[in-house]
Amino acid sequence: MDDGTREGAGARPFWMTVPLSQMTREQWESLCDGCGRCCLHKLRDDETDEVVFTDVACRLLDTTTCLCTDYPHRQRRVQDCISLTPAMLDDIDWLPPTCGYRLIHEGKPLPWWHPLVSGRAETVHEAGVSVSGRVISERRAAALEDHIVQWPGECPPGAECVRKPGCLTRSDR
Repeated sequence: MDDGTREGAGARPFWMTVPLSQMTREQWESLCDGCGRCCLHKLRDDETDEVVFTDVACRLLDTTTCLCTDYPHRQRRVQDCISLTPAMLDDIDWLPPTCGYRLIHEGKPLPWWHPLVSGRAETVHEAGVSVSGRVISERRAAALEDHIVQWPGECPPGAECVRKPGCLTRSDR
């Protein structure tokens, strides 16, 4: 995949230089870290408008790999599945604090575990950011109200770091 991350020495990666609205589809899609948190069912309190997360995943989410089992057709199969666009980011209040789209939109750097930074898709799981092994499919869940959890709306310890905790860079030595 040519996502613009392998630019010349000293060049900044595309997500630091290309505005979200001008990214190619490939660049935009690569901002997704594959954590699966956005694929969890959320509830909105009628009185406070507060969003609460559940540990119930969309029926198309593979709860181990955190990948959609039918990504190209997901919107036809799941009525409330959205196709996120840069224009929507100002209005969406349920993206997790670790979300690459949200971080770049807010002018923050991608963390060490993001696949674009680490070069490996597995680091999102290793850092404890993904939903792998922590959720159940909506096909097995009872009432969503019985599955309310806070962790999808929180950042795991160390995951908010730009660099992997415990790792020194040359400037730190």
